[in-house]
Amino acid sequence: MEVLNQVVAGGQFRMLKEPLGFLKLLEWLFAIFAFATCGTYSGEFRLSVECVNKSESDLNIEVEFGYPFRLHQVYFDVPACKGHEVEKVFLMGDYSSSAEFFVTIAVFAFLYSLAATVVYLFMENKYRENNKGPMIDFVVTAVFAFMWLVSSCAWAKGLSDVKLATDPDNVIEGLEVCKKEGNTCKELKDPVISGLNTSVVFGFLNLVLWTGNLWFVFKETGWSAPFAKYPPAAPEKQPAPDTFADSYNQGSGYVQQDAYGQQGGYQPEYSQQGYGQPDPYGPQGGYGQAAPTSFSNQM
Repeated sequence: MEVLNQVVAGGQFRMLKEPLGFLKLLEWLFAIFAFATCGTYSGEFRLSVECVNKSESDLNIEVEFGYPFRLHQVYFDVPACKGHEVEKVFLMGDYSSSAEFFVTIAVFAFLYSLAATVVYLFMENKYRENNKGPMIDFVVTAVFAFMWLVSSCAWAKGLSDVKLATDPDNVIEGLEVCKKEGNTCKELKDPVISGLNTSVVFGFLNLVLWTGNLWFVFKETGWSAPFAKYPPAAPEKQPAPDTFADSYNQGSGYVQQDAYGQQGGYQPEYSQQGYGQPDPYGPQGGYGQAAPTSFSNQM
């Protein structure tokens, strides 16, 4: 248990919350559904052959078939309505190539998505080193997306042929004993093909997943950097003229005044220096200081 806790603690499970890891997990899961619904399929249909002589009839003929759908190797016994003779009848067609190709792609996609998920979780630094990991991942993802397209289309066509070859009505039309007058052939049960239809759906879902994942892997490669358009750098904001003048006046201590108003600069206080005081001897001005009284005496 401690070893498991250490492994979980060492992994970066946040990658599963990102599109790159989450899509890879879905690819792993959908690949399982694809090869499981196709590779494990087995079905059957039943029909009856009623001869003129009732004792020679066979009213319950079971025909079983399954993956890999080599139908030309599947046979069943049909009464010949000639005594107790029976005829061995084979189905038509060999559709193993498309089915096996589909299952093979699904198995390899399952293995690769599992390995990639482990790398994302426990070896993220190695994955991003020199961008080699994302580049390899992108190429492999592109290959699998193309293979899913080819295999899904091929298996969809093969499945339609399997349906025709295992349709009891088509099988009855090919039986010679059913063409004889007086003999009656009926279908009793159609094969259940819903599982095979599901496999085709999962095949195209895998195609969508792997194709969509290409974009997120491509962003990790760094190949998109030369094509990225960055917004132009915003120019440095210049102060408004009024603001600039105010800041200059406040910084320099110089305040410009009106020509007829109070002047700036040095303005001494004359009242403190004795200038501008009234003459105690008369209205005549001057500097406001009294003349010396001893001048006439000295003359």
